[in-house]
Amino acid sequence: MPGPLLKSRPLLLLLLGGLAARMVFLLLEPATAPVADERTWTNWAVEGLVTPRVRFSPFRIHMIFYPPLYPYFIAAGYALFGTLAAVKAVQALVACLLIPAVGRVGELAFDRPTGLAAAAWAAFYPELIWFSVHFWAETLFMVLLWWGFERLLSAGASGRRGPAIAAGALWGLASLTRETALYFVPAAALWLAWRRRDRGVAAAAYTAAALLTVAPWTYRNWAVFGAFVPVSTSGGLNLYQGNAPLTRQEVYDRVEAVSGRIEQYRFARRAGLEAIRQRQPWWLFEKLRDEMPNYWEADSQALVHVKRKAYGAVDPAVAAAAAVVVLAPYLLGLALFAAGTASVPFAPGPLLLLGFLAYNNLIHVVTHGYARYRLPSMPVVFVVAAWAWTAWRRGRYQAEGIPRRALAVVVAVALGVSLGPSLKIQAEHPAFRELDPPVPARISQNGRSVGAAAELPSGS
Repeated sequence: MPGPLLKSRPLLLLLLGGLAARMVFLLLEPATAPVADERTWTNWAVEGLVTPRVRFSPFRIHMIFYPPLYPYFIAAGYALFGTLAAVKAVQALVACLLIPAVGRVGELAFDRPTGLAAAAWAAFYPELIWFSVHFWAETLFMVLLWWGFERLLSAGASGRRGPAIAAGALWGLASLTRETALYFVPAAALWLAWRRRDRGVAAAAYTAAALLTVAPWTYRNWAVFGAFVPVSTSGGLNLYQGNAPLTRQEVYDRVEAVSGRIEQYRFARRAGLEAIRQRQPWWLFEKLRDEMPNYWEADSQALVHVKRKAYGAVDPAVAAAAAVVVLAPYLLGLALFAAGTASVPFAPGPLLLLGFLAYNNLIHVVTHGYARYRLPSMPVVFVVAAWAWTAWRRGRYQAEGIPRRALAVVVAVALGVSLGPSLKIQAEHPAFRELDPPVPARISQNGRSVGAAAELPSGS
C-alpha cells in the first residue's frame, strides 16, 4: 500500500512505539480472565470451531447470533499456538496495524502532519492498548474497517478500481466482524461515485467486492437455517432491547420464549419496530436524550473491568489513577474535536469521515448506546482533533464564519451535556473513593465473631 506517509520514519517509530506499549501492557497487566461477551467469543472458538466434530466447518456449527470472523480469528490462533495467551499476543500485533491506517486516513483526508498526529493518538490511546489484549471484536473490526477507509480514500483520490476492490473486500471482512459496517456500504459507494462521474466504475467495484465478500456467509446462513440473514441476528434483539419499555431481562425472557433462532430474530425485529411505532412522535427525541449520554459517556470497558472487580480488589487510589489515564485523553480528544469542527474543510474526505461518525452514533441511538460501541468511530475524533492541533500549531486554524463557529458550539454543548451524567457517576463510584474503615468484629458469649466484619460459618 504505497504512500508517502507509509514510507516515513516517524510513522515507523510510532508503529514500533505502539507495538511496545501493547506488549508491555500484555506482560504487566494484572491477572484476569475473559468476562461477559469475551467468554462468548472464546467459547465459540475453543469449544466449537477447533473441535474434531466441527474442524472450522461453518456448516457444522450453529453460530448465527454473532458475526463469525472474530471467533474464527481466535480459533485460528488457538489451533496454531494452543493457548489463548498466545492469541492475545497475536492480536496485539494485529492491533498495531490500526496505527498506519489512521495515519494514512488523516493524510488522505487532510494532510501529512494531521496523519502523523492522528497515528500518534492511535498508537498510545490507552483504551486501544487495553482492548488489544482482551477478547472483544472491536480490535479486529477496527483494523479491517480503517484499512477499508484508507483504500476507499485512495480510490476516491485516484479513481482506480484496484484500491476500490481492496476497500470493498476489507469492508466486507469488517462487516463479518461487526455487521454495522455493512449498512454504510451504500453511503460509501455514493461518496465514491460523487467525487467525479468517472468514479462510477470504482464505486460499482467497491460495492461488488463488499457484497461478494459477505455473500458466502449469507449463503451459509441460508443453507444451515433456511433464512436470509446477511450476517447475524443480533440486530433484532438490539432493536427490541433499545426501544421496548421493558427491562433487559424482560426482553431476553420474551425472546427466549420463542422457539427457534430465526423465529426469535424475526419476533425481536417485529417487536422492536412496533415499539418504535408506538413511541411516535417523540421517539427520536426520547432516544437522543437517553442514548447520547450512554454512547459518549466518560467510561471505558477497561474501567468497567476495574469497577466489576475482574482484576480482584483494586486500591481506590490505583483505580482513580487508571480512570485519569483512560479518560483524560478521551476528554482532551473530544475538546479538540469540537474545536476542529469549526475549521474542518468541507472537502470530500472529511465529509466521509464525519458522515461515518454520525452514522455510527445514529445506529446506537436507534438501538442503544454504550461506551464500547463508539470505539470504531473514535479514529474520526483522532483525525479531526489532530487537524485542530496541527492547524493551530502551524497558524492555519481558522474558525470559518459564524455558522461554523455556531456548529462548534453546538457540538461542544451536545458532548458536554452527554458527558455530564457519567462524570458525576464516576466521581461518586465506590471503586474510586476511599474504602470505609472495617467495622470491628464483636465476640459473642459462645465465642463466635458477629457483626459487619464477621465471616459466615463454614458451609453457609
